[in-house]
Amino acid sequence: MQISDLATALPTRREPPASYWRDALIHPLVLRLVSFAAVLALWEYAGRIPLSPAFPTFLETMGGLSAIIADGTLYKAFLITLHPLVIGLAMSVLLGVALGVLMGLHEPSEWLIAPVFVIAQAAPLAALIPILTFAYGIGLTAKIMTVCIMAMPVIVLNTLGAVRNTPKSLLEMGRSFLASRSQSIRLVILPAASPMIFAGLRLGCAAAFIGVILAELLITPTGIGDVISYNQSVADYPKMYAAILAIIVFSVLFIELLERIELTLFRPEARA
Repeated sequence: MQISDLATALPTRREPPASYWRDALIHPLVLRLVSFAAVLALWEYAGRIPLSPAFPTFLETMGGLSAIIADGTLYKAFLITLHPLVIGLAMSVLLGVALGVLMGLHEPSEWLIAPVFVIAQAAPLAALIPILTFAYGIGLTAKIMTVCIMAMPVIVLNTLGAVRNTPKSLLEMGRSFLASRSQSIRLVILPAASPMIFAGLRLGCAAAFIGVILAELLITPTGIGDVISYNQSVADYPKMYAAILAIIVFSVLFIELLERIELTLFRPEARA
């Protein structure tokens, strides 16, 4: 009897049904859907109690969302909001990564520059916005600076930590192969630091979304901030919460996209 005939004759082992359903129930996608459904159910329940006269149900919020999508308000608001967000985020990523790498490779630069970003990260943003408004007015520049103040400290400090904590074994390996300083940076330090740098970029992007909405609420009511402020002033709370929900969903999807890129580039073994 050949091996192929023997393999066909042997009974195949089937996974017990209980184990199959247990694995299916604890799948990350299923758990995320359950968590999402639980939050929406609590939202609907809190709106029907009601928790507050100014707190609509989830279904009422969906109605408000449909209304601002149908009349084009949400689309126009997103275009306005994305303008300072994209510029500020691009500046934060480019300058933040460059400064973080510089401080990680040159210790005196860390002593000189790092305290500024530590203070910027710890300082309350609401106290800094009046200073930015006084210095740059109420236009686009102040909003871009607000995004940078929120996003850049996280990116800089994460990049600094990533470069500074490069495994010594990798550095010794580079020296054993007689790598130059530039080759060690390009071929050893930056590849080893890339996952943590990318994690800092995700955190910085999340902070940038917070910064741009705060800027639109506290500096000049434009974009999504204007939709929120206006509907609050006319007591149209479903539309107000719909605008808040829309920017939250957009930011979550954007951060999820960055995480998927990170998994693909730096951690393929962690992909589901």
